[in-house]
Formats: sequence, C-alpha cells, structure tokens
Amino acid sequence: MDTRYLQTFREVAKCQSFTRAAEVLGYAQSSVTMQIQNLENEFGITLFERWGRKIRLTHAGEALLAYSDQVLAILDEARGNLSEQAQIAGTLSIGTVESLAAFFLPPYLQKFRQEHSRMRLLLHPGICHDLRQGVKEGKYDFVVVLDWLQEHPELNNVNLGEERLVVIAAPGHRLSEKKQIEAKDFAGENWIFTEAGCSYRSIMEAVLRDAEAPIDMTMEFGSLEAIKQCVAYDLGIALVPYIAVAEEAEKGTLIILPFSHPEVRVYRQLVYHKKKWMSQPMRHFLELLSNTGETSEQKAAKMG
Repeated sequence: MDTRYLQTFREVAKCQSFTRAAEVLGYAQSSVTMQIQNLENEFGITLFERWGRKIRLTHAGEALLAYSDQVLAILDEARGNLSEQAQIAGTLSIGTVESLAAFFLPPYLQKFRQEHSRMRLLLHPGICHDLRQGVKEGKYDFVVVLDWLQEHPELNNVNLGEERLVVIAAPGHRLSEKKQIEAKDFAGENWIFTEAGCSYRSIMEAVLRDAEAPIDMTMEFGSLEAIKQCVAYDLGIALVPYIAVAEEAEKGTLIILPFSHPEVRVYRQLVYHKKKWMSQPMRHFLELLSNTGETSEQKAAKMG
C-alpha cells in the first residue's frame, strides 16, 4: 500500500470534502477519489457516507483514521531519526496565548535562534483548551499556556511557575482608595474580559458568582492591547497577567487594584505529547523553559 493514500484519506476526513482535500494536497479530484477507492478495496470497507452536502466517516472509517494517524506518526519519527539534517534544521511549532507570546517567550526564542539559526519558528495563538487539544492532535510540537495545574494521560505538563494575575482599572476608579478589595466589592462593575474559554476569565467568573457579585455589563476582546485601552478609558475593569501591564502600571496610565483571591491563580505550563519524538533542537528548547520556580520577570531578566 502507498502510504500517500493514508495521507489523502486523513485530509479528506479533516476537510469532509473530496474537492477541498484535492485543493489542499494539490491533486486532481479524480486522483483523490481513486486513492480512497483503493483503500476501500484494500480493506473491503466503506470509509465515507454522505451527510447532507458533506461527507462523514463511517465507523470503519473512524477506526482506520486512528490507525492512519499512528502509522504516519511512526513514519515521521523514522524520517526524523534517520535524517541528520533534522538535527540541525526544520520547524519548531509552538502554540501559546497572547500574553506569553508578547511578554514571556521572546527572550527564550531569541536565545534559541542564536543557537539554532536554521530552525524555523512558528508561533500559533489560541486559548488553553484548544492549544492542549492541538498537542494531542499533533498540530504543535509544544504549547505554552496560562492555566490551573492539571494532568492528562497523553500529555507531559511542565510547571514553569506561577504567573501573577491583577485586576486593572483607570486612575481614579471608585475602588482605588480601598486598602483591600474582596470579590463582593466588584458587584455591579463593568468587566472587560478576554475571549470565552480563557482559563483565568473562567476562574474570575466563578469567584464572582460565588461572591454573589453580579456583573452588570461585559465587553469581550481577543486582544490584550484592546482590553488595556478600554480600561484606560474607564470603560470597565479587567483581570490580566501582570507582565502584560507592568509598563502601564509604572507610568500610571493604569492602576492595579488591591485584590487577591486564593482561587485566582494560574501557572505557566509547557505541554507536549508523551509520545513526541524530540530532535536535539527540540530538547534544547525544552531545557530552556524547564527551569521552574521563578517569576517571569526574574527569568526574563536572566535571559537578557
């Protein structure tokens, strides 16, 4: 069997379309159809069924897709192990959240590039749940997330240290004179949140619910810069990583409210698949990030 058939089958399953898979792979649609038919003949099964305008996998197709992922992963590992070139060149695909991409990872990426100049670095933004799922699906070599500590049977989860979260407001906010703010004091406040699915947004919403501090109105942005600008214009308050607002807090364009809560805690975590084959550059990247127990500010200062 030509293993390209398995790659074509996997792409058709992903796209749920022979036409779209042909475009992605650069094949004629007739070639894609022929390869799928050859697979069906090889195993004596039907792989797809029509579902409205789309196609979907049959139960047999779902089983073959799982086997195809395993076979193709093993072949990729073999190519990597057998290729000296893979030890010095290639692509490192990293998924991460915006705040870490902007304020935590750059000095590490700079050091990595200095020692592995032929490696191509790709950074992909996302929310924590989707990033972890991407590791399981093989989309990323590593992901670096801000989340509560958790374990998964398929994933290695390296704790890189706690990341301080702060509630920010515009100067002169009504709560700025309080020496200590409790969650109940936020009753009626307008919140400016990161997008749904963000781990620390979920944590803060749970804390507010438990404190019976209703939220009158919220805005939602996927951009930290947009959140900071709206807070500066007194459109609401926001929970963000301290590293993302340290400069504004020092200048006084934003203030940090005196709020802390034992449940409002997240940790920087490096996540990768337990079965991930590691080239020498990948192992080096893992080592760069794996020294734990320091704040991101301390670690960045050392890297500088």
